Amino acid sequence: MLYGKEAVLNLRGAVAVVTGGSRGIGAAIAEELGRAGAMVVVNYAGSVEPAEELASTINEIGGGAEAVAVQADVADPEQAQSLIDETINHFGRIDILINNAGMNIDKPLGQMEVDDWDQVVNLDLNASFYTVRAALPHMQEQELGRIINISSVVGESGNPMQSNYSAAKAGMLGFTRTAALELAQNNITVNAVCPGFVETDMVQEMPEDIQEYFRNQIPLGRFAQPEEIGKTVRFLVEEGDYMTGNTIDVNGGLYMRS
Repeated sequence: MLYGKEAVLNLRGAVAVVTGGSRGIGAAIAEELGRAGAMVVVNYAGSVEPAEELASTINEIGGGAEAVAVQADVADPEQAQSLIDETINHFGRIDILINNAGMNIDKPLGQMEVDDWDQVVNLDLNASFYTVRAALPHMQEQELGRIINISSVVGESGNPMQSNYSAAKAGMLGFTRTAALELAQNNITVNAVCPGFVETDMVQEMPEDIQEYFRNQIPLGRFAQPEEIGKTVRFLVEEGDYMTGNTIDVNGGLYMRS
């Protein structure tokens, strides 16, 4: 059954770009979409081997899934444009854009250097604008698109030592809502996912006592697995045709303790 201009987007054969897709949350999202039969562009800035290994894994899934690893530093607007251009050259279209690339440089506000601020805000916020701007003409021509921005619980609650990261992730939520309002007329939905602590390399490198402290703040008593974020993104793509401008919290209840 059709609702509005289009049916629910069918992931089998759809083309998805996942920025920062070589490891952690991005890799889990890319693999989840691949398992659903999507054509996946695994974007990476410097981690070529993990990106190519993930693309190979997706290609071995079968069922129509196909993946390619594409290098681009999406904090550079020209490289963000080239990422989308290469996607179109390779697959002929773009249906799904997952803005996941990010970084953190954690320091007290009084010790935060201008470059610390600029690096984080440029990758964690500005890059989403750069990729959306590049992908938008193609989605508008298709009258169909799904944009999902990976923000953070820190963008909702704030967090000591992370003024740059918090500001960037909060800005991503404002960008999500405004883009959703503007693009609804083109049947392009724009939503955000806000993970809490996730079992990634960054979290695992934290001292065990710090990890335990944060686990104790989470009502469900554990960190998320990257695959749980991947499943949330898949739900938004496949079933979220009437969801736009939303923020989906996946944090085990941590935000309630903020």
